[in-house]
Amino acid sequence: MSDANHPDQPSVGRRPVAAADTVRAQRTWWDAEAAGYRSEHGTFLGDDRPGSDLVWGPEGWREADAALLGDVAGLRVLEVGAGGAQCARWLATRGAAVVATDLSLGMLREGAALEDRRAAADGGSPRTPLLQCDARVLPFADAAFDLVVTSYGALPFVADADRVLAEAARVLRPGGRFVGSVPHPLRWALPDVPGPEGLTVTHSYFDRRPYVETEEDGSVRYVEHHRTVGDWVRLARGAGFTVEDLAEPEWHAGEAVWGGWSRLRGELVPGTLVLCLRRA
Repeated sequence: MSDANHPDQPSVGRRPVAAADTVRAQRTWWDAEAAGYRSEHGTFLGDDRPGSDLVWGPEGWREADAALLGDVAGLRVLEVGAGGAQCARWLATRGAAVVATDLSLGMLREGAALEDRRAAADGGSPRTPLLQCDARVLPFADAAFDLVVTSYGALPFVADADRVLAEAARVLRPGGRFVGSVPHPLRWALPDVPGPEGLTVTHSYFDRRPYVETEEDGSVRYVEHHRTVGDWVRLARGAGFTVEDLAEPEWHAGEAVWGGWSRLRGELVPGTLVLCLRRA
């Protein structure tokens, strides 16, 4: 999707980007891309099902099969970086009391449209609360939730993921859990191409500089931040979590293609890392 403010050919590279510039770029980008993103990926994410779905990544590994969360009935659950809140709706159908948050108002509007459609289909089930906020500064009391969930939300798109994890730990009760998926750090070393050329290492895994798309005027259009597996473990421990598991989903998506991810790549190397953490 492009318009006057989003040229078709931005400058692409890797360089440091400040936290405030990252937040500004992400809000603008996802507001503009929200409808197109849902149109392209909505079926994969379960928009054609009344309760949506909880998909951990492009591999098509769904929580109904993964069982990373366990029984959520009766739990107070927060989804951060919720996008259209597909995961939150799925959790609500399993008996959880869920709040979904996202930085982008555009994405939340897509979520509200899905809520409208669900309400029309099933005649008045409770709506999932949708709240716009920065995952680095959550507007909730300490120990307000039993579980914090995110599927490719917030963590890859902030310069200071330590703040997101610290906020998640703060709003969790003692013993509460955080389960969140991020692009697998190995992906950073490979071209974002689904064919054979995407299987050749072209970039250093250890280069932590973010991927940045820049507008003609020099402003940041889009940014995605990279951490190694070890970085994620250290960030989790620094926020007060113990690491229960680091799950690496295998390919379950058949012939689906999502960006650089396809069956060819997905059956050879991991594309997603799921952090399963518990507040100490």
